[in-house]
Amino acid sequence: MNKLVTVSREYGSGGRLIGACVAKKLGVPMYDKEIIDMAAIESGLSKEIIESAELRAQSSFSYLLSSALSFGESFGVDTLSMNEKLFLTQYDIISDIGKRGEGVIVGRCADFVLKDVEGVTNVFIHASLEARIKRVIEQYGAKPGEAEKLIAKYDKARRNYYNYHTSLKWGEYSNYDLSINTDNMSDEDAADLIIEFMRMTSK
Repeated sequence: MNKLVTVSREYGSGGRLIGACVAKKLGVPMYDKEIIDMAAIESGLSKEIIESAELRAQSSFSYLLSSALSFGESFGVDTLSMNEKLFLTQYDIISDIGKRGEGVIVGRCADFVLKDVEGVTNVFIHASLEARIKRVIEQYGAKPGEAEKLIAKYDKARRNYYNYHTSLKWGEYSNYDLSINTDNMSDEDAADLIIEFMRMTSK
C-alpha cells in the first residue's frame, strides 16, 4: 500500500489532528508546520514572516497585490514577490517529500504540487459550521464570540492562497480522491477511513 497522503481541510474540521493520526497509524512522518520550518531554513526568512505571508491571503485583493509587487526589489531585477518565492520554496520541499513516497502533508496546496505523483491519496476534510465552532471553542481554546470569525478568517486565507497558486478551486470535490464530513465521526475513525480507502484503491 502506498503511504503518501495530502490533507486539505476547513478550519475547525479536525484535518490536522486526523492527518497526525493517519501518520501515526501508517508509521510515516507528518508535515504541517514542519514545512514552514524547512522553508525558513531554505529562504533565510523567519517562521513568523512566512506565516504572516500566508495569512495575507485572507484578503484576495491584498494577496494579489502583494504577489504582483516585488518585495523590496525592482521589477527589472526580480519580479517574483516574497509570496511567490515562498510558494516555490515550499513547492520544492513538498516535491521532495513526494519523491520519497511516504508521509502525510497537511495543507499548502500539496494535492496540486503532487498531482502527477503516482500513488498519492488526496483528502479533503470538512464539517458543518456548528461542528467546527464547537471544536474551535473546546479544542482550540477560542472564546465563543470569536470562533466563527476565526473560521471565516482562516477558511478565506486558505481558499485565496490555494486558488491563487493553483488556478483551481479550494474544496472542489474533483481535486480530491476522498472527502470526509467529520460531523459525526471521531478523528481516529476518520483516520481509519482514510487508511481503509488507501488499501482499497492501492494497486
